[in-house]
Amino acid sequence: MRTPARGTAALLTLALAAGLAGSAGIAQAQDKGSHDDSRRIKNVIYLLGDGMGRTHVTAARERYYGAAGNLVMETLPAVGQISTYAVQQGSGQPGEAGFVPNLVTDSASAATAWSSGVKTYNAALGVDAKGTVVPTLMELAHQSGLRTGNVSTAEITDATPAGQMSHVLLRGCQGPSYSAAACQNTSLVGTLPTSDVRVTPVADQIARNQTADVILGGGLSRFDAADETALESNGYDVLGSPASQTVATKTDLAGASSDKVFALFNKGNLTIEKFKRENPASVQAQEPDLAAMTTKAIQLLSSGKKGFYLQVEGALIDKRSHANDAGQTLEEMKAFDEAVRVAKEFAAKDGHTLVVVTADHECAGFNIIEKGTFTNAEATTPPANVDSGNTANSSTPPRATGGTKDPARAAFAPATFRTPDDAAGVLDGSADASLWLTYLSGNHTGADVPVFAYGPGSDELEGSIDNTDLFDIVGDALRLTS
Repeated sequence: MRTPARGTAALLTLALAAGLAGSAGIAQAQDKGSHDDSRRIKNVIYLLGDGMGRTHVTAARERYYGAAGNLVMETLPAVGQISTYAVQQGSGQPGEAGFVPNLVTDSASAATAWSSGVKTYNAALGVDAKGTVVPTLMELAHQSGLRTGNVSTAEITDATPAGQMSHVLLRGCQGPSYSAAACQNTSLVGTLPTSDVRVTPVADQIARNQTADVILGGGLSRFDAADETALESNGYDVLGSPASQTVATKTDLAGASSDKVFALFNKGNLTIEKFKRENPASVQAQEPDLAAMTTKAIQLLSSGKKGFYLQVEGALIDKRSHANDAGQTLEEMKAFDEAVRVAKEFAAKDGHTLVVVTADHECAGFNIIEKGTFTNAEATTPPANVDSGNTANSSTPPRATGGTKDPARAAFAPATFRTPDDAAGVLDGSADASLWLTYLSGNHTGADVPVFAYGPGSDELEGSIDNTDLFDIVGDALRLTS
């Protein structure tokens, strides 16, 4: 059925305003205090490698630059790590009564953590674990007169970009049509709205709330003619057309010069770089890469006198890790790192920009294993667990001998890749290639993720922090929360 809020911008505005006014999100950000004037900055570029764990970074470095090389993100001076856990639905916040953690987050709860500074349940966007609307950094930036941008290689209604621009009880409530099951969280006791921003499809919210001035990504099929009309009435230069489902192209993007631009380059997620590289004459090759979208977004947003807040997501790192395709994952890591290069170069020239590079969670337990070895998934049984030299160290139940490689389980074998350190003639896929990569699963893990930062205030990101701290750090830097 259609959304009950279709075309009713006033309802969206009123519902959101009520949520913002009653939110505890801003109050939670007050305890850090403000920076002194010398540390205040004008712009923040927040780059998110979806699913990017520490091993993703290491593997991409070794693949493209060799063991002694560096990705661009690894040259940023401030380095830390971020905890990513979510909470169960209905939970209190950490330190409160009723706090119940969920140790493995999804992209929606993670996006809410850094966008709004609260822990929430998996699948929730812009609401806390009890379903209360909380403001996002991008909304606060927009309300304060900063220019705002949201760039992704996923559908722009997907969890990470949507986390800055919408509030829904269930992340699957994207549009243009929906079922009650996709939007109504009937298990959330006491929160069963039927005509509220929290059950309004993300696409409807994005097209009407003007939270982001520049919106670049995929997901055109989520928008329709009514959305196009709403966008144009709000002053957006719409590249391509939701009404006719005509995608924008990189040529369209290159010519864009308006203050407000909406451009979606695929009906679904954008196309992986590997396919575009191998098929240069394809329609998909007309999509811009993440570096090009980042360059254009910075160019368009820099026209503002008060500064800007830009979020950039390399989404396909996660999606191809879910698929356990190491080759595609590595190329998406490289493409994401090129977007980091764009941000760093701008920040170096500008002098008033904080660049933050991190991830929402690790995906699939990506691992580098020793050349010539095999994984547990390939073995007939797990490794031996007894110590013949000291039987007190033996495990229970014991396995006196380790498993051998099982030829029938070849599908679980590592993917191998040459690196710049390998001898000439060594090929990807060969046993001689030095980089052997494997996945633990097809799902997220609860591992901490890396964070790299550059520019004024970047030292705030050093050490160990939680993903909710990003709301405080970025909000404080832009003078949005203190």
